[in-house]
Amino acid sequence: MYDATLSDLKEIRSHGTKSFPCAIYRTRSVQKGSLVKHHWHDEAEILYFSGGNFHLEINMEPFTVSSECLYFINPGELHSITIKAANSYEDAVVFSPEILSFDSCDSAQIQLLRPLQQGKLRFPRCIFPEHPAFVPVRNSFADIMHSFGRVFSEESLSDDGAVTDDLTNQLYIKSSLLHILAVLSGYNMFTPTEKSHNKHVEDIKTILTYIKEHYREKIYIADLAREISLNEQYFCRFFKKAIGLSPIEYVNEYRIKQSLRLLEETDCPVMEICLECGYNNLGNFLREFRKRTNTTPLQYRKEKS
Repeated sequence: MYDATLSDLKEIRSHGTKSFPCAIYRTRSVQKGSLVKHHWHDEAEILYFSGGNFHLEINMEPFTVSSECLYFINPGELHSITIKAANSYEDAVVFSPEILSFDSCDSAQIQLLRPLQQGKLRFPRCIFPEHPAFVPVRNSFADIMHSFGRVFSEESLSDDGAVTDDLTNQLYIKSSLLHILAVLSGYNMFTPTEKSHNKHVEDIKTILTYIKEHYREKIYIADLAREISLNEQYFCRFFKKAIGLSPIEYVNEYRIKQSLRLLEETDCPVMEICLECGYNNLGNFLREFRKRTNTTPLQYRKEKS
């Protein structure tokens, strides 16, 4: 399941294993709030919303999800998910199209699988229950979730998702993914990738990457604005409209996320974590930490141990 406190921008973590890059994630939320911060990855993603209310953004285009549906995220697309109502349910399968390749150069490999891997074909954006493709795709999606054989409690979170090294499970998963592709192909739902370049999306990716690489250092608004050749005032408006936070709010939020990871994964003293996450003043760090977690670093570490 996605953990909003640890999700990265351009994700460097693996979805699945090196030999089988495919994983599932589940969300059973009892409260509103951010589920997945803006990020992107090289894998394709299928999202199944079974109930609740969500705000989904893909390449800065907003979508309201308030009923059962399926959404598709193509490799490289900037996306985020916000839960708008309690008791909302979302499942995801993230996979590399390369796991579906054939050694033989048959029609499926040449006309569908290879263009998908090369980014020349795109998945449909979404499918709703009234479309004839919905039920067979949803059923195959459910088969994938079942094949992983992982039981999630409503409150459990795993940033790595569920993975499997079992040969039989992998065969079932691959066959289900291929069935989804066959259904989409049968209804002519794949489209050629447009050549248009969305500069705003690429600008946001540039800024998020810069923050990820420099959060340990002092970051000035001028530094961020300079990355995409904007003046500071316009940059702040642009960033807030795209992300929903001011640049400074986002930087602080990202730094606190990294501190949470260090508190969970290391025994480093709080002061060392404070400095590692870009805070030169312990008081400022503690204030931001409590503001975003309603606790202290030591209390947080104790609860997670």
